[in-house]
Amino acid sequence: MNEKSCSFHNEKELRVGQGERVSAGHSASYDKNNSALSTFRGIPISELKNHRNLPALTTEANGWEPGVVSTEVLRAQEEWEAVETIQPQTESRASSAQAGQLISFSEALQHFQTVDLSSFKKRIQPTIRRTGLAALRHFLFGPPKLHQGLWEERDFLLTIAQCGLDSQDPMHGRVLQTIYKKLTGSKFDCALHGDHWEDLGFQGANPATDLRGAGFLALLHLLYLVMDSKTLLMAQEIFRLSRHDIQQFPFCLMSVNITRIAIQALREECLSRECNRQQKVIPVVNSFYAATFLHLAHVWRTQQKTISDSGFVLKDLEVLAKKSPRRLLKTLEIYLAGVSKGQASLLGAKKCCGPQAPYSKDLTFTGVCDLQSHSSEGTWLI
Repeated sequence: MNEKSCSFHNEKELRVGQGERVSAGHSASYDKNNSALSTFRGIPISELKNHRNLPALTTEANGWEPGVVSTEVLRAQEEWEAVETIQPQTESRASSAQAGQLISFSEALQHFQTVDLSSFKKRIQPTIRRTGLAALRHFLFGPPKLHQGLWEERDFLLTIAQCGLDSQDPMHGRVLQTIYKKLTGSKFDCALHGDHWEDLGFQGANPATDLRGAGFLALLHLLYLVMDSKTLLMAQEIFRLSRHDIQQFPFCLMSVNITRIAIQALREECLSRECNRQQKVIPVVNSFYAATFLHLAHVWRTQQKTISDSGFVLKDLEVLAKKSPRRLLKTLEIYLAGVSKGQASLLGAKKCCGPQAPYSKDLTFTGVCDLQSHSSEGTWLI
């Protein structure tokens, strides 16, 4: 009896010892694989395929093949096998992230350099076609021709003027949002359609309907005006003047008309001398636009103009701008130099401090395209 009992206890101890060794081996191997698992828990799924430790979780490790695979291993294997079907959504996330961001003039311009504008380019007429005495007079007494090396830049600018506003294009939306935020001081995005655009001086709830004759270039000019720290002050002063109780005018619509004047001045080669001197087209046209707007605001305020004078003011402004572009550019240069020193005011010693009022929808605005031209050269058409 004692021998059998002793034998029984020996066999039991033997089995327990073997079990402990097996358990110890299982635990050591499992801990090792758990360690491998922990090494890649923070790694993106898209990179797991290339990670050298992943196969250790789904195949044999040190000669041990587990009878029961942990749920973490199974989940890792399923995710690894599904990597091929995962589609990154970085583009949509980037678009939504950019929706509320301001956009610079150069960034918006670069956007147009990356899209196909061939269908719009076919529509442009880079220069005014003159015949007879008008052609002879221009040849003898007119401004110099634009250097051939600048034709491409000129045509690119005129092509943008043929593009309309596309509310489905995120970049177009960002341009509008930037203009709105900079002029109003708002920190929040607004709807692309709505009455709030009338407060900025568009004629209706949809800014796209007011870009006739200037296209998206009109919005780029506004963007240029508000995104430079020096011209932003000027833009804000003109905007305040446009909301004057008596002298109010539609700010954005007036800006569109000034862009039209800039386009005509470029096509009639009035800016060629300055473009040739600077060997640039876009910066010259931008400065000419700002200088013309500055002169209009000065005349509007100092001569007590009202909305009923708008058509005649713009007509006289176009004549002056085409005749003396260098004079306007010099005035802008002096103004901006004063701004940098904190000494310049759009209205000089007489600041626009009259009562402010939202733009009235009942006022009739006459732009350059609404006046009948007496010129035989068709300078009112783009």
